[in-house]
Amino acid sequence: MAAKEHRIRRHLLPTVKFMLGGCVATTGNLVKIEGHMDSTQYQQILENNVQESVTKLKLRRGWVFQQDNDPKHCSKSTQAFMQRNKYNVLEWPSQSPDLNIIENLWDDLKQAVHARNPPNITELQRFCQEEWAKIPSSRIQTLIGGYRKRLQAVTFAKGGSTKY
Repeated sequence: MAAKEHRIRRHLLPTVKFMLGGCVATTGNLVKIEGHMDSTQYQQILENNVQESVTKLKLRRGWVFQQDNDPKHCSKSTQAFMQRNKYNVLEWPSQSPDLNIIENLWDDLKQAVHARNPPNITELQRFCQEEWAKIPSSRIQTLIGGYRKRLQAVTFAKGGSTKY
């Protein structure tokens, strides 16, 4: 190995990635997703976690389920699953990350976990769970309370980017 290559490699940090799914009301379950997720796995995750979060969060009958337009969310089998399980699904415009408050929470989580500098994948996963559980309900209520402003900003921008 050349000296320059050794110096460059010495300063590189390994990157570990994994996918998470979360629930926002206060904070529901945070679920680690194994491998590549397809419609079947998505439905299994919902089946194993949504009702538990609904019960834990003491949501009333009219709770609304929000998801983006990812193909696994919009597949015929997922739509049938939602109907069978009587999910009240919020219609969601495509290409609308500015509207989704969970994106703010993912950013909060990423910053909090990064600050703890996890040394390995096990600690990374543990820190994610711990930091997710620490998100104060006041943070979520602030995001929910500002939702009307988000909608107005996206409408004013004719669907374009906003500060959110």
